[in-house]
Amino acid sequence: MRWLCPSLMLLGAVTLGGLVQPSPAAAVAERALELEIDGAIGPPIADYIERELDAARLDEIKLVILRMNTPGGLDASMRQIIGAVLASPVPVATFVAPRGARAASAGTYIAYASAVAAMAPGTNIGAATPVQLGGNPLFPSDEKQQKEQKQQEGKPDEPADTETRKVVNDAVAYIRSLAALNGRNADWAVDAVRSAASLPASEALSLHVIDVIAGDVPDLLRKIDGRTVMVAGKSQRLATANLEVVAAPPDWRTRLLVLVTNPNVAFILLLIGVYGLIFEFLSPGAVAPGLVGAISLLVALYALAFAPINYAGAALLLLGIALMVAEVHIGAFGALGIGGIAAFVIGALMMFPARTPGFTLSGAVVTGAAIVSGVLLLLVLGALLHSRKRPVVTGSEALIGAEGETVSWQGGEGRVRVNGEIWLARSDASLAAGNRVKIVGRDGLVLRVEDVRPA
Repeated sequence: MRWLCPSLMLLGAVTLGGLVQPSPAAAVAERALELEIDGAIGPPIADYIERELDAARLDEIKLVILRMNTPGGLDASMRQIIGAVLASPVPVATFVAPRGARAASAGTYIAYASAVAAMAPGTNIGAATPVQLGGNPLFPSDEKQQKEQKQQEGKPDEPADTETRKVVNDAVAYIRSLAALNGRNADWAVDAVRSAASLPASEALSLHVIDVIAGDVPDLLRKIDGRTVMVAGKSQRLATANLEVVAAPPDWRTRLLVLVTNPNVAFILLLIGVYGLIFEFLSPGAVAPGLVGAISLLVALYALAFAPINYAGAALLLLGIALMVAEVHIGAFGALGIGGIAAFVIGALMMFPARTPGFTLSGAVVTGAAIVSGVLLLLVLGALLHSRKRPVVTGSEALIGAEGETVSWQGGEGRVRVNGEIWLARSDASLAAGNRVKIVGRDGLVLRVEDVRPA
């Protein structure tokens, strides 16, 4: 009987603990996950969205909100995000916010793919025409003039080349299929692709391009509560009024990759890498220029692997740098240097097509890089010209004019010490050991000297 009382007390404690402890379902509050797309859509942003959507569990996350403000981005990254949105068991709401934001180009496709499309007042959506790497990056106004000429002649606004027509028709079919998934306005979507049409929030709502206009995220949750949407091919009723909003902004790794893949940063890293390696080759053993240059060049090549670059422009850029380096070594009186700077500027303008949203190269960066390259070229050329005027300090020519001291002398010949070295010497003057002499010539290994009388 002694063991009965402790056993009953232990059983009662366990039972009471089980009654007091909340169940797992009650312990986890229902939440809405808020993700952020702010800026151009590239591989880092696509990986961030895909990673967060894959990690979202339906028993914990009842809604994913993509708060978007983007000028567009790369087609591959856009399709990666759309694939993750369509495959997600958690409903996704795209919210173009804050006021003044936009969902242009790739952002329009993502909004059409989402279960809920919403906009804040003062925002716009559209301009979904796909962008190619062709065209004239140096004179983009030529294409605009051709388009205006076609409109004046009454010709349909169709791309001139077959390849572009294929791309546009593919984009039209793609956005039509996205519109059919969620019952949105497919005709306007086609207009946004073919004619780059754009709408403010109020008109987008009236044309059934979006589902709701909301001032902020809590307002959005209230307005879409009870709405029935299609999620992964199944109908689902939203219960969002009491959801707790949890923000999951891009982490430091994603932000770093977004910074690195910025065309301006990648371009500057490329120049630092190339110039660093050149300086290391010219001054072996300096270590720092080579180390910094190698790291910068590798990071730049990583960034350029994802960026929509024109490889002819990249080759012309490197050719310009090579010509400037050749000018330093050959000394073509500036001809190679001027040609190198011209090739450098043209290559930089061609390297990043100006029509790709969010992946354009700043003209100020190109101008600054050209000026810096030109200044470096002038400084190196000036140093070379200045070095030619200096007296020779090494080799046999450096002995002419130098002074020394006779070590031993007999007749017209003897030995002299010059710059710490003993040389055979010859002179017409009568010299003795200890006299100061000056070298006036050289015959093989014999120096010709003359006496230097003290003043």
